[in-house]
Amino acid sequence: MLGLMQDQPLLISSLIEFAARHHHDAEIVSRRVEGDVHRYTYRDAAARARRVANALDRLGLAFSDRVATLAWNGYRHFELYFGVAGSGRVVHTINPRLAPEQIVWIANHAEDRVLCFDMTFLPIVKAIWTHCTTVKHWVALCDAAALPADTGIDGLVAYEAWIAGESDDYRWPSFDEKSAAALCYTSGTTGNPKGALYSHRSTILHAYGGALPDALGISARDSILPVVPMFHVNAWGIPYSAAMTGAKLVFPGPHLDGKSVYDLIEAERVTMAAGVPTVWLGLLNHMQQHELRFSSLQRTVIGGSACPPAMIRTFKDRYGVTVLHAWGMTEMSPLGTVCHLKNKHLDLSPEAQMAILVKQGRAVYGVEMKIVDPAGRELPWDGRQSGDLLVKGPWIISGYFKGEGGDPLRHDPDGDWFPTGDVATIDPDGFLQITDRSKDVIKSGGEWISSIDVENIAMAHPAVAMAACIAVPHPKWDERPLLVVVKKPGAEVTREELLAFYEGKVAKWQIPDDVQFVDAIPLGATGKMQKMKLREMFKDYRLPTA
Repeated sequence: MLGLMQDQPLLISSLIEFAARHHHDAEIVSRRVEGDVHRYTYRDAAARARRVANALDRLGLAFSDRVATLAWNGYRHFELYFGVAGSGRVVHTINPRLAPEQIVWIANHAEDRVLCFDMTFLPIVKAIWTHCTTVKHWVALCDAAALPADTGIDGLVAYEAWIAGESDDYRWPSFDEKSAAALCYTSGTTGNPKGALYSHRSTILHAYGGALPDALGISARDSILPVVPMFHVNAWGIPYSAAMTGAKLVFPGPHLDGKSVYDLIEAERVTMAAGVPTVWLGLLNHMQQHELRFSSLQRTVIGGSACPPAMIRTFKDRYGVTVLHAWGMTEMSPLGTVCHLKNKHLDLSPEAQMAILVKQGRAVYGVEMKIVDPAGRELPWDGRQSGDLLVKGPWIISGYFKGEGGDPLRHDPDGDWFPTGDVATIDPDGFLQITDRSKDVIKSGGEWISSIDVENIAMAHPAVAMAACIAVPHPKWDERPLLVVVKKPGAEVTREELLAFYEGKVAKWQIPDDVQFVDAIPLGATGKMQKMKLREMFKDYRLPTA
């Protein structure tokens, strides 16, 4: 027997319409690429999102066609989130920090039909537009007056002109909630980038999960600054949770330095901010240098890479700000865990509480997790035994877009699980702590760097016989790549020549920080490089300072 409930699909369009009706005067504030500050309301955003939907209809885009963005966090990008997905298309956020060749590959693989970009990225678009074979329409996110007379890009239109003639009267279509809504690529560790294709259902459920009190705790009483980019796993889902709850949104645009972030927090009375540790390092340095204080900030969500305990202490002890240590992945939409103390922890000493707060936290409802040994046997949650971390849930991928990389799941009698590539412990209270990575990916400032990609480029140099890339600690970026090289007999190459060899092949932030030459790289019985031994060899290594 089935329940007697109305069958209404969970669609992203319902979020913006709910916000417009119930939180119509809540603000969305954006520091624009143009340099000024733009402010309007959820009601305004909903009306303009409907104009976007009408404009896409006029272009003749089919259901599930992809619309790409190369854009900072701002109100126009926000409108695209809802106008594109709400009308049945798929919003595809592209990381502009990637090398142009990678952006081209991703756009072609996604078969993007429209690409919308901030004027900051006009030079990138000029370089790639003829190589993006499926993109038929180019839209600059600006006023018509800000668009140069001759960009060389055929058919380029300004966003404001594009939607100006459209009506804001639009009836959002109803369709299967499992339909695709958003696409985000992750570089992973091997092969081509892989696309995580989120559905309307998964996005709505993730927005619910993210807003929970023991998750990000988002409410209509919040003023939220998502410093985490909207091109980085949809700003951790914050734009959707904010619309669901009516929270004020503050978008920082391209200015993410300590002073700019602090000024925006103070000017807009921000209560919650979210970003990777590198951003907060710049913010804290600025505040300490100028002896500044927060007047409104209550909590900050830190993820993307492990948050240093000293940063958690500084926020709490010096500024009275609670750090919510979080963990997740692109393949998880991304939220997996958030670190909140339980009631029984409140009477513990500050040192005992800190021992908990440095962990990645407890699973948000909707995420199941387990740790297993190399044979696949589940390990106990005792906080001591570590194993490969597996997850499953309604906002975790079942496969990659177009099957790139094959079947990512691990199938066992307990269901289908996604292997995260992380090694972790889980304590009896369910607190997750990442202890290592089973793959050799390098995490630098919240961004992934593939060690294999770095190695492959080095191996293309005529003087290199063998190359390995390992992560080494960095005080600002958490980790940076170190290239270890064996030269061919009789060949000579310098550190500077090898680093210059990377220019134009990868994004600048993916280039190794240093090169070390060795006589041999340790190999295992099967001929694979033993990177654990390499790490041991360079355990006392320190990167050169600029």
